[in-house]
Amino acid sequence: MTFVRLSLIVLVGVVHATLAAVATTCSDGTAVSNSVCCDFIPLAQDLQSILFANECGENAHEIVQLAFYDAIAISQSMGPVAGGGADGSVLIFPTVEPHFPENAAIDDAVNNLLPFLSMHPTISAGDLVQFAGAVALSNCPGAPQLEFLAGRQNATAPAVAGLVPQPQDNVTSILARFADAGSFTPSEVVSLLAAHSIGRADNVDPTLFAAPFDTTPFDFDTQFFLEVLLEGTGFPGTNDNVGEVASPLPIGDVSSCGSDAGELRLQSDFALARDERTACFWQEFVNQQERMAEGFQSAMEKLASLGSNPADLIDCSDVVPEATPSNGKPATFPATTGPSDLQLTCTTQKFPSLSVDAGTTQALIPHCPDGNEDCSSVLFAGPA
Repeated sequence: MTFVRLSLIVLVGVVHATLAAVATTCSDGTAVSNSVCCDFIPLAQDLQSILFANECGENAHEIVQLAFYDAIAISQSMGPVAGGGADGSVLIFPTVEPHFPENAAIDDAVNNLLPFLSMHPTISAGDLVQFAGAVALSNCPGAPQLEFLAGRQNATAPAVAGLVPQPQDNVTSILARFADAGSFTPSEVVSLLAAHSIGRADNVDPTLFAAPFDTTPFDFDTQFFLEVLLEGTGFPGTNDNVGEVASPLPIGDVSSCGSDAGELRLQSDFALARDERTACFWQEFVNQQERMAEGFQSAMEKLASLGSNPADLIDCSDVVPEATPSNGKPATFPATTGPSDLQLTCTTQKFPSLSVDAGTTQALIPHCPDGNEDCSSVLFAGPA
């Protein structure tokens, strides 16, 4: 669902953290440590029914991405001029930050969240963005239930351009950006990239729409960390796009044929998976669902507090929807790939033994060339 962008926002100056914590029971029977938390229950219900449909779909992925984009816009070296971190500035200044070159992917998410500011006027923009991210993630099988702290103050100025890491950035600059934003370690950087397991790319290749990063784009699982380690064989759309490298699975199955078929691989993911500073952290997540979820949970909660003192915020984790259990599927080599396709840099860890999916032989057919939507004219090879 897409809403028309609002040009004027009434700034909400409610500072929840100044309120004394008083245990209470909300109208729906939820016991919370502070009455402030009750305001987030109807917000969660509206987000689920209006925006997410209780699914880990495109809207959910985009809101999780927005929570990252809003929070990372902060700099220890530049000071307050850089931005206030997780302060909702992407919503308060919707005609500014979404137009930064690095923010090209957040338009829809900003437009989708803006109406909820007026629907829930007691909730600040910063709280809305981070709570919406936590609610969105709750729909994704295997994702952890995030902590949520309420009481962020609204941004008074937009962030500056250039603070969101880009897929064409090298590993040194990516690690430096995260360290400057919030003293994130290389391990925490890799942990945050678990979000790519439910991710898609809209703007890296202009010929594609919402190309996924792995073969399980709606599951928060370790398959992403495996597939990034495989040798690339081709591109799902056009070649040589900025920030893109060859994918091990350039096409999807027949049901995906069209402009969104195939798997897209970011240059930054490829590099982080093979760099000596991050390769072992990357590799240790393969087929380690609980470890990956715990690492992401810790790093994401740190990210969500950027710009605020957690001690000044109110713990409203009780109102975050329960996490959706993992589907329990272990990481597996996609059909037509196997151990010989791995490109491993980490030599201190033994790579896990994984099975290979049965399936069809894949060929590089990124689109239906005749425009036939049911792809009836496209021939796929038989079982591998």
